[in-house]
Amino acid sequence: MSLDDFDFALLDAIQRDATLSQVELGTRVNLSSAAVNRRLKKLTEDGVIRKTVTLVEPARLGYSLTIIAEVEVESERLDLLDTMKRCFIACPQVQQCYYVAGECDFVLVFLVKDMAQYTTLTRELFFENNNVKRFKTLVSMSNVKLGLEVPTEGLR
Repeated sequence: MSLDDFDFALLDAIQRDATLSQVELGTRVNLSSAAVNRRLKKLTEDGVIRKTVTLVEPARLGYSLTIIAEVEVESERLDLLDTMKRCFIACPQVQQCYYVAGECDFVLVFLVKDMAQYTTLTRELFFENNNVKRFKTLVSMSNVKLGLEVPTEGLR
C-alpha cells in the first residue's frame, strides 16, 4: 500500500489526539469529512491503523513503578520460547515484551504498584519457569519519555 501526504497528515493528527472529529481532522489536513472517513477506514482495513486506544495515567491508578527486566533463557527451543511468549503476553503488568538478540533473550517492561507486586511476578514468571536461566531487574527512577507515536517525517 502506498501512502500519500494526506494519509501521513491524518496519521500524525490521530496519533496525537484520536478524539478529533472527522470534521476537525478534515479541517487540519484539508480534506472533506467524507474523504477522511474513507481514508481512515482504508488505513484500518490495510492494517496501518491497528487500533484506537485511550492512554491512562498509570500513577492515577496506583501503578507507580516501571521496571525493565532482561531475561536469559536456558533453551531456545521454539516450543519453550513460544510458551514463554504466551506467558508474558497473558500478564497484564507486562506492558512491552521484546524477543531480542544480544546478551539476553527477552526484554520486558513492567508496570507495577510496588516492589511487592513485582516480587510476586518474578516468582510466577521467572522462578517457576524452568526455562529461565537468569534475569536482571532495572528500576526506572524517572520515565523521561514514553511514546507510542510512529514517526512519519521523512516518509513523505
